[in-house]
Amino acid sequence: MTAAERYAEAVRGVLDHLVGRQRDAIEQAAILVEESVLNGGVVFCAAIGHGNEQDFLNRAGGPAFLQPFSYALTVRDPVPDCRANQPGGRVGGDVEIEATRTAVRCSRMRAGDVLAVGSVSGRNKRPVELALACREIGVKVIGFTSLDYTRRVASAHPSGLKLADVSDVVIDLGVPFGDAAIAIEGYEIALLPLSGVSAVTAGWMIWGRALERMAARGCPASVFMSLNRPDGRDWYEQARARYHRLGY
Repeated sequence: MTAAERYAEAVRGVLDHLVGRQRDAIEQAAILVEESVLNGGVVFCAAIGHGNEQDFLNRAGGPAFLQPFSYALTVRDPVPDCRANQPGGRVGGDVEIEATRTAVRCSRMRAGDVLAVGSVSGRNKRPVELALACREIGVKVIGFTSLDYTRRVASAHPSGLKLADVSDVVIDLGVPFGDAAIAIEGYEIALLPLSGVSAVTAGWMIWGRALERMAARGCPASVFMSLNRPDGRDWYEQARARYHRLGY
């Protein structure tokens, strides 16, 4: 098989993993989403990895209840290299962690909301700290990660915790250590990552199941239509207005 065909086979393997092994986790995540939005909560999408969370926002056939969560804090205070990594100041030298906590404190998230966040390795400081800070205020966390990958790496967070340790529901993306999955002759390392395909698919499985459950309760969510359809713009505006009126 060609590299293209082998990549397609690897994608099929990820899809089989999500359907066969992540069914319960996806159902648990869908229930969190359903209960949140029907009780006045908001479902926020933070970084899931390489901008994949953008696939969930304002999409044709997608729910209006998905909202972005992002933040930026830039502090410019250069110091000599000999001081750069010394602890001190109010944050003990870890600006990234303090910025994340500040973002949660300044946000409009509240208990009962849901946050979806991802890290394929699960080791990075920002998603771990974001999950910790959110759970401290009663926000439920859906973590997208790879359990095979995360078992083989050390956490970069000072607590030693990884995303799987600090999420209310863990979605195992089922991708290999290092993410890249295909051997191609002439290259020394595996190529072609799978986490993006897996995260986007898992997310739509969760949102779809939540939409299904909400409709079964007689509370269908506001959903979007493609703006490129002749009636798409009117539908979009009506769906947006309904979401702001009802909260779902």
